[in-house]
Amino acid sequence: MSVVPSTRGHENWSSRLAFVLTALGVSVGLGNIWRFPYTAGENGGGAFILIYLVCVFGIGLPLLIAELTLGRRGRLSPPGSTGAVAVEAGHSPRWSAVGGMAIVAVFLVLGFYAVVTGWTFDYFILASTGAFSGITSAESGAMFDDLLASPLRLAFWQLLVISLVVLVVARGLRQGVERAAMVLMPLLFLCLVVLVVYALIAGDMAATYEFMIKPDFSKVTLGVVLAAVGQAFFSIGLAFAAMMTFGSYLDSSVSIPRSAAILVTGDTVVAVLAGFAVFPIVFAHGLEPSSGPGLVFETLPLAFGHMQFGTLIGAVFFLLLMVGALTSCIGSFEPMLCWAREKWNISRVRAAIASGIVVWILGVSTILSFNVLKAFYPLGFMDAFAGRTLFEIQEFVATNILLVVGGILMSVLTGWIMTRQALLDEFGLADGPLFKALRVVLRFIAPVALTFVLLMGIL
Repeated sequence: MSVVPSTRGHENWSSRLAFVLTALGVSVGLGNIWRFPYTAGENGGGAFILIYLVCVFGIGLPLLIAELTLGRRGRLSPPGSTGAVAVEAGHSPRWSAVGGMAIVAVFLVLGFYAVVTGWTFDYFILASTGAFSGITSAESGAMFDDLLASPLRLAFWQLLVISLVVLVVARGLRQGVERAAMVLMPLLFLCLVVLVVYALIAGDMAATYEFMIKPDFSKVTLGVVLAAVGQAFFSIGLAFAAMMTFGSYLDSSVSIPRSAAILVTGDTVVAVLAGFAVFPIVFAHGLEPSSGPGLVFETLPLAFGHMQFGTLIGAVFFLLLMVGALTSCIGSFEPMLCWAREKWNISRVRAAIASGIVVWILGVSTILSFNVLKAFYPLGFMDAFAGRTLFEIQEFVATNILLVVGGILMSVLTGWIMTRQALLDEFGLADGPLFKALRVVLRFIAPVALTFVLLMGIL
């Protein structure tokens, strides 16, 4: 399908498939393959996953529909779109701050995300060269500690990641971003399928089934519920500005609710498959599923070092992580470029380079937080930030405050500010039960739930 050019000078998707693959590239990343398994492991497995699924489809899907709707209705960068939508409905242009907050959030997130993506590059090299062979638990921990303790090593990989992303996005939406998604996303799915098949054959699938499928509700606490909501938000990529920008490139004939449902389903399938790729190996080798963030970078290398074909499987796994992280970085750069080009009327190449420099500068604080400044707690006098490094503050502000507040304001903007007719036009739905249910979620359920998450996350 060819997309009709935008009336406001925006670039546009070459096809629905290009849009879906690129959007999946943003949502399917470290949030699914790295964060989902260890978060599920920390929060009891099956019960957490069930609550996560309810959050994804009950709150995440309507919010994704809202974000795509704001982008397509405004046909501008996130600040421009949210401001334009509000003005069209007879309200203040200051609603552009909602999109501005999303731009700030994506800058902060990419500041540390590019560094973590660099970890996957480093570990892919280690896995491919057999560095995990015969490794002990202490040696695995020391290997990861050595990486974090070396600012130059971290800076090298971070600069490489940012340079690759800038080279891709500078080529344009169709020639750069779309082409990368068309190559990298099939590669990601292929790697994931290979790992799941291997885990099915060589791993402990029975224990994985018990852990992931059978919920133990005695393990459900308020913390588990908050973790599920947070994971759903992070995994889909809500309020990062990317989906709003992608919506602004979307042809008016494309069904937003249907596209959002495809994206959320695809994202969820990848997250669950990642669990089925990781946990059978973890259980087969007597390792702890609740190993936290170190599950991927410390626990799994130990398993790869003592299994048959461990070097090959380890290399495929970290290739999967690397590709997922890289596609997320590429897609997340797009809103920054869109905003910079619109604000300063500069070329895509200049906008890409400028965005890359800002992300690189923000990443320096992340890098130093793991070594030189690891004992530096600049906001230690505040309870919410006590004991948090520069990296942890950056992550907390972006994911626990900006993204959640952004989600609340987007739901208010679409549920209360946009006119009923504007929503009907963009949703492409009849004024029936489905439309009314979506509006109820956006007006009442999502704002209340996210406000609760925001307050509990801060307190």
